Amino acid sequence: MGAKVGGSKDGPVSEPNVIPFIDILLVLLIIFMVTAPIPTVDIRVDLPPPNPVPIRLEGLNPTIVGIRETPAGLAIYVDEEVVQMSQLGEKTFEHARRNNPALDFQDLYAEARVFVRADQSTAYSNVVDVMSRLQEEGFVKVGIFAELASEG
Repeated sequence: MGAKVGGSKDGPVSEPNVIPFIDILLVLLIIFMVTAPIPTVDIRVDLPPPNPVPIRLEGLNPTIVGIRETPAGLAIYVDEEVVQMSQLGEKTFEHARRNNPALDFQDLYAEARVFVRADQSTAYSNVVDVMSRLQEEGFVKVGIFAELASEG
């Protein structure tokens, strides 16, 4: 019997076996995907039904908190009264009390509606800061006042 030309199948293999390496990479990928922190937003959003019905406030007058970018910086208004961020909760409470005299003093934070309105050029972070401050002050029903581009 003569020697085979071209080598034997039982001889050493010069190509690396990459399948265990790929298995390890896939396991590491799954571990990183499971342990990676999920980015969260601290704003609670109640989405309307698919065919929204206009909200009826039933005797409640909302308090509008406006945010505008001015050459001097950010301006915050509560029912068109200029306020500082440090006075936002106090002034909003005063206006909510004036707008909703039928509400008891204890129910004002839970039942008064506060709408945040901002210019289109206002940074999203400023809107979130104002909404967070109002929620920290105790207002439960804080929402975003939205209008169509054709209305503004």
